[in-house]
Amino acid sequence: MSDLQKSAAPGAWKERAPIAWLYGIWKGFAAESPHEFLVLCIVTGFLLLYGLVPLIGGDQLGLVGADEPRYAQIAREMLAQHNEVCNQLHADMVPHSFNPKAIDDSFHCLIGGTITPILYGKPWLEKPALYYWRAMSFFREFGVSDWSARLPSSSGAFALFFLIFLHMRRFRPGGHLNAALITASSLAVFSFARGASTDMQLAAPFCIGMLGWYAWYETGKKFWLFDLYFFGAAATLAKGPVAPFLALVTILLFAGLRREWSLLRRTIWLPGILLYMVMVLPWYIAVQWKNPTFYRLFFLEHNLERFATNRYQHHQPFWFYLAVLILGLMPWTILALRALVDSIDVSIAEWKVRHNPQRYLGHSRAGDAFPEFLVLWALFPIVFFSFSGSKLPGYILPSIPPLTILTADYLHRNRRDGLPNWLVWAHAAVCAILVFVLILAPQHMKYETLVPSAQWLFIAGGSALIVGAAVFLIIRRWGVPQLVNATFIPIVITLVFLLGFHGKDLDLNYSARPLAREIQRLAPNENILAVYEVRRDLDYGLAFYRNIPTVHYTEEDCAASVPAQEHILVIPTKDMAVLNQCLVNRVYKPLFLYDTQGLEVYKVYARQ
Repeated sequence: MSDLQKSAAPGAWKERAPIAWLYGIWKGFAAESPHEFLVLCIVTGFLLLYGLVPLIGGDQLGLVGADEPRYAQIAREMLAQHNEVCNQLHADMVPHSFNPKAIDDSFHCLIGGTITPILYGKPWLEKPALYYWRAMSFFREFGVSDWSARLPSSSGAFALFFLIFLHMRRFRPGGHLNAALITASSLAVFSFARGASTDMQLAAPFCIGMLGWYAWYETGKKFWLFDLYFFGAAATLAKGPVAPFLALVTILLFAGLRREWSLLRRTIWLPGILLYMVMVLPWYIAVQWKNPTFYRLFFLEHNLERFATNRYQHHQPFWFYLAVLILGLMPWTILALRALVDSIDVSIAEWKVRHNPQRYLGHSRAGDAFPEFLVLWALFPIVFFSFSGSKLPGYILPSIPPLTILTADYLHRNRRDGLPNWLVWAHAAVCAILVFVLILAPQHMKYETLVPSAQWLFIAGGSALIVGAAVFLIIRRWGVPQLVNATFIPIVITLVFLLGFHGKDLDLNYSARPLAREIQRLAPNENILAVYEVRRDLDYGLAFYRNIPTVHYTEEDCAASVPAQEHILVIPTKDMAVLNQCLVNRVYKPLFLYDTQGLEVYKVYARQ
C-alpha cells in the first residue's frame, strides 16, 4: 500500500487526530490572515526580546531595581530546593511506572520546593508563587540568568497580545492587529513585559480573563466564561485577591450602569468556580499549613495594610497615577486619551438611549456596550489605587490594555474620515518628544547633568524634528491606516539607540551586574561581600549575581558588625570617612573605583 493510500485509510485519520487538531487551530488563527499573524509575531517578538536575550541583540541590561534580583533569587533558591528533594527521592516529576511508591515519590518531587518562597534560606511570603514557578521552569530550560528571569513576563505579555489579536478579530474585526501592536508598544506594557516582576503575571491573565467575560456577555456561550475563571485564578496566584476584586467590581459597575443585574447571577458558573478553587486553594492552603504567619503577613500586611497606610514607604500624591498613565501610554498618549473621551461620549449617549430610546433613535453606536465596558475597566483601577496609601506604577498596569484597545478601535472607526489636524500634530509632537528625551538619556547617565552639551541638544532636537515631521507627513499622505506604521519609526529608533548603542551605559548605571563581574575578576576567591549604606537594588543585585547574601556594616555600631574574615567591602564614595570608624585595627586596601554609581570597592584583610 502506498503512503498516500495509508494516509487515506480509515484508521489513519484517528492516528493523526492530534495533528489534525493542531492544524485546525493553525487554520483558525493564522491561515485566514497569515500576513497579520506573521507581522504580530515579528513585531512583538522584536519589542519583547531585542536587547533582552543573547540571540537577539544580546542581554544588554542586567537586573535593575530591588524587585527584579530579589524575585529571581527566590526562584533560584526554590529551584535548588526542588532539585534537592527530587535527587533525594531519585524521582522525576513524571512517574516512571504506576507503582504506588513511584507515584508518591514523583508527587513529592513535584511539590518539593514549590510551596514556600524562600530568600536566603528563609520564607518570603510577600507575594504568591506564580512568578517563581514560571521562572523556575525557564531556569531549568535555559539556566539561571538575568534574561531567563525575565522570560515569564515576556511570554505572559505575548500571550496577552495574541489573545487581544484573536479577540478583536473575532468580535471587532478591522482594528485587531493594531490593538495588539499598540498594546505591545505602549511604554508601560513594554517596560513591565521585560521585567522580572509579578506585575505582568497579574496584568496579562487578568486582561485575558476580562476579554473572555465580555465575549460571554456578547455571545451568551458559557465557553467564554472559562477564560474569566481560569485566567482569574492565574492572576490570583500572581498577586493575590486584588485580581478577583478588580474583576468583580468592574463587572458590578457595568451591570449597574446597564441595569442588567442578572449578569451577576449568570456570571456565577459552578464549573468555573470549581476550576478557580482547584487552581488557587491548594497552594494557599499548603503555604498557610507550612507557614502559620502567612495569613497575617500576606493578607493583612501586604494587601490591606499596604493599601491603607504608607508602611512600605511608597507614598505618592493623589494625582500620581494620572502622571503614570500619561507616561505609560507613550507614544500613544494623545490618541489614547482622545479615544477615551470619545468612548465616554459614546457610553453617555447609549445610557441616554436606554433611558429615553425614542429621543435618540438612529444613534449610530446604540447597543454597543464594548466601549462602556472598556472605559469602566480602564478607569476603576486608576481611581481605586489613587486612594491607596502606597502607590507603585505597576498597580495600574491592568488599565493600559483597555485604553490601547479603545485607541485601535477609535482609529479603525476613523480610518476613512481621517483625524483632525490638531490630533495628528499632537501625536507627531509626542513622538518627537519621545525621541528627544530618550536620545539625551545616555548623556544624563554619563555626565549627570540636566543640561547636556550644545552638540547633543542639536542632535536630539534635529532628530526629534525629523521624526515628528515624518510621522505627520506619512499620516497626512496615506491616512489613518498608516498611522501605526508611522509611529513605529520613533519606537524602533529609540529602542535600537538605547539598547543597541547604549545598553552598556544603562547596565553600568542601573544594574549591579558589571560591579559583580569586576569584583569576581579582581577577587575571584573572596566569598564574603560586605556593603555599607548602598541602595537596596544594588544590595539585592550583588546577592543575585554572586548567589551569596551580602553582609551589612551597620551604622550604629559599625566596628562590631565587620566580619572577622577577609572580605570585600562596597561603600558609597561619599561615606568614605566612616572607614576609620568601622575598620579599627584592620588592614584594607582599595580595589577599584566604580564611579558610574558613586561606589568604592575595598579588600579588607582578616582580623589579626
